Amino acid sequence: MGEALIIDAVRTPRGIGKPGKGALSHLHPTHLGATVLKAIAERNKLDTKTVDDVIISTSVQRGKQGGDLGRMAALSAGFDVTTSGVTLDRFCGGGITAVTLATAAVASGHEQCVIAGGVEMMSYHAQLAAEDAKNGTPPALMGAGYEELDKLHPQSHQGVCGDAIAAIEGITREELDALALVSQQRADRAIKEGRFDKSLVPVLNPDGSVALDREEFPRPSTTAEGLAALKGSFAGLAEWDQGNGVTFASQIKRRYPDVKIEAVHHAGNSSGVVDGAAAVLIASPEYAAKHGLKARGRVVTYANIGDDPTLMLNAPVPAAKKVLEKAGLTIADIDVWEINEAFSVVAEKFIRDLGLDREKVNINGGSMALGHPIGATGSMLVGTALDELERSGGRYGLITMCAAGGMAPAIIIERV
Repeated sequence: MGEALIIDAVRTPRGIGKPGKGALSHLHPTHLGATVLKAIAERNKLDTKTVDDVIISTSVQRGKQGGDLGRMAALSAGFDVTTSGVTLDRFCGGGITAVTLATAAVASGHEQCVIAGGVEMMSYHAQLAAEDAKNGTPPALMGAGYEELDKLHPQSHQGVCGDAIAAIEGITREELDALALVSQQRADRAIKEGRFDKSLVPVLNPDGSVALDREEFPRPSTTAEGLAALKGSFAGLAEWDQGNGVTFASQIKRRYPDVKIEAVHHAGNSSGVVDGAAAVLIASPEYAAKHGLKARGRVVTYANIGDDPTLMLNAPVPAAKKVLEKAGLTIADIDVWEINEAFSVVAEKFIRDLGLDREKVNINGGSMALGHPIGATGSMLVGTALDELERSGGRYGLITMCAAGGMAPAIIIERV
């Protein structure tokens, strides 16, 4: 097997994911994808005829986000028509998976240059949800045929799962809020010190004016008292009757009958709803040498794993253990850890179970402060980890995240 080099990584700022309120919400998802593809091509003076493929992660592939966004974004970015594109879905984990599939193609020698990334317009999700509610269309995991799966592996709402895990693990609301406050403080420091500047590219409107050139979601004025005053978000959802007396709480209690679920997660200690896109340029050493490109990093290895789909959010720990074993590395070897803050309990349990140094985990804040554009986040975190390794002089970074269905991809990168 050959090497897969990371030549560059870019991302948009994250815009608030509410229709009509976020700075990016009026744009088409393809426009966001084209923004990062065009930026990474221009920054590296790519002849797009030599780009073998574009792999884009998008979780909700309906309407504007359907129709193979990877190919359409490449065309919209002005790439040569010979550059193909594909779109994938691994729920929240898709952004990492796009990078690992690009890695596999390049390291195997079948392709020489692949751009991986993700696009997600959470503001558009809200529009789709409103339309579904109006039309009486059930969510995908509650539609026809889901009953068979539910009998085998009941799958609850992710927020209710987060609350259940906190109860099972004995993690308190105060501890979850404390981690959320740290995330806001670290993100504020990173923004003020320009730690994201290397990878951040502005999003322009079609007329050339600036739509967004800074992070829109962080709340640097957040306090412990303010977080403590917020009401839990998922109490109502936990007891919502999906039909025939089935609730999200009852789905969990079928497997964990003794758990006492309390609503400990809220808007302040859960990932933010945002719009955004990212792209990572992966190439072989031969391609880099031929085209005068200098690698910033390399992919060491990656892994995928599944865990209990009923609790949904617990796979990052076994994923991290699996990828470390594959790489022949230990926890002590990792200088930068990026664990997506889907909910505070995910990051808190990850830190506790692996016995991590908190100063090495989500060093520049996470999704509780910056937001989580589902299909794009994993690719964003690869770039964030690379930037931090370069800033701090570290060698290895490990990036992982939970995904619906009880999955987690994980990837280890090395600064070069």
